[in-house]
Amino acid sequence: MPRRSRAREVALQALYQREVNPDTIAENQERFLTARLRSPPLVAFSKSLLEGVIRYREEIDALLDARSENWRVARMASTDRAILRIAAFELLHTDVPGAVAVDEAIELAKRYGTDASSKFVAGILGRMLADRTVAAESAGT
Repeated sequence: MPRRSRAREVALQALYQREVNPDTIAENQERFLTARLRSPPLVAFSKSLLEGVIRYREEIDALLDARSENWRVARMASTDRAILRIAAFELLHTDVPGAVAVDEAIELAKRYGTDASSKFVAGILGRMLADRTVAAESAGT
C-alpha cells in the first residue's frame, strides 16, 4: 500500500474512533497516528486530514447531503461517512488531484465498507468532482 494511502487509512480509523467515542482527546489521537504510521511526514498528512474533516465538517456534510440521493449523512454507515468526509475535505481544501482523492476513497470503501460501499462512495464523489470541474470551467470563462 502506498504511504499516503496508508496515512488516509489511519485517518479513517481515527475518525471512526472519534465517532464511536466523541470524548477522544487530541493527544490520544496523535499518539494513535504516531504509533500506526511512525513516519513524521505521514503522521502530519494523516493529522491534517483528521483536523481538516473536524474543522470543515458542517460544510462537508452539507455538500455530501446535497449530492447523495435518498441518504443523509447522519443515516450513512459510519465508515462510508468517514471515507466521504476525508475525500470531500481533500477535494475542497487541498491540492490533491480530484481523481486521486476519489480513487483513494473508493479503495478505502472496498476495504472497509460493505459490498455496495465503493459504488455509493464513487457516485457521491463523482458528483462532487463534476461540480468542481464545472465551477472551475465557469471561473475560467
